[in-house]
Parts: sequence; C-alpha cells; structure tokens
Amino acid sequence: MSELVAEAHGHAPHEAHRDPMGTKIGMWLFLFTEVTLFGTIFIAYGVYLYMYRLDFQRASGELNIPIGAMNTIVLLTSSLTMALAIQALQRKKTGMSLGLMAVTVLCAVAFLVIKTFEWSAKFHHHIGPSGLDAFAPHMALRPMGERIFFGLYFTMAGIHALHVIIGGIAILFAMFRVKSGKSTWDKPEFVEYTGLYWHLVDLVWIYLFPLLYLIH
Repeated sequence: MSELVAEAHGHAPHEAHRDPMGTKIGMWLFLFTEVTLFGTIFIAYGVYLYMYRLDFQRASGELNIPIGAMNTIVLLTSSLTMALAIQALQRKKTGMSLGLMAVTVLCAVAFLVIKTFEWSAKFHHHIGPSGLDAFAPHMALRPMGERIFFGLYFTMAGIHALHVIIGGIAILFAMFRVKSGKSTWDKPEFVEYTGLYWHLVDLVWIYLFPLLYLIH
C-alpha cells in the first residue's frame, strides 16, 4: 500500500537500506582477522623451523607431495571458477554464475576428500597429533622437532580445512541468494565478498603447500 501511495505522488517505491561501503569495510576487517590468525601460526612455524630444521626436513619428507600438488591445482581451479562466477553475475548471466559457483563447491569437496585420504594414510602409519592418546606412544619415539612439525602440520592443515568447509557453505548460500534474486548484477556484494573469502582460503594454501611439503 505504501508503495502505491508513493507511486501516486510520483516517488519510486522505498528500497531496503544498503550500505555497500560499510559492508566492504566490515568484510576487509574480517579478512584482516583471518590474515592475523594464519600469520601468527606462520610465525610460530618459522621459529620452530629455525630451531629444528633437520627434524622438520625429515618429517616433511614423509608427506605426499603429489597429493599436496593435486590439492593445490584443485584450489587454484576453484579460485578461477569463483572469479568467473562473479564476472558472469555482473554481466547478468545468472545461470552461468550459478554453474561456476557449483563447480567451485565441487572443488572444495574434492579438496576435502583428497585431504581425508591423505590423513587416513598418515593415521594408518601412526602419524598424528602427539597429544592424542592413539598416537602418543608412537609419536613419543620421534625426535622433538618431528613431533612439533606434525603437530603444526595437523593444526595448520586442519584449520585451513575448516575454512574450506566454511567457504563452501558460504558459496552455497551465495548460490541461494542469486537463485532467489537477492543477489543480482546490480547487487552483487554478497557474492563478491564470498569470493574474496574464498580467494583468501586459496592463498593460505599456496603458502601452506611449500611450507609443509617442500622444505626437504
């Protein structure tokens, strides 16, 4: 009724309040906290690498480089498809945007499946966080540096995998918004910010891969 009255007086219907600049600042602040989180872990890793370089090299040699490289390719592909999805939405190609975001989610699932197989192999060989009772007796036989390395490996890779899960869920929600018409070519902010988050998740892995797999 209020919209009809507004139109009768020559005014456009009232739109929901939008503050793109405010949401952009909020998103960048959130990304900064994520960078701080991973940056702190990277600093701790660097300190221990300096202290136990030989142990870290031996432990890193037990990681599967081809699997790590495969996951790197998967995430790089997902970054490309997410960027193309945003571009498609901005060009009013809604169907293409949804399809590309679906591929991005499939890449996230593929990453997690590959990581699950990798961790299962490590657990089978009694390699895991030394703080867990199931691995403590076996890990206790290793030098201190190797125990620290694997502790950091499972911590860093685990936190990153959690972010992959969160990012995948966010992309699914972005797809819902696009399909329902809440995110469109002229209101693409949510999809764009979801893409920023996903690119950060991928960028973190680009650092994790050489730090964990390629130091020997």
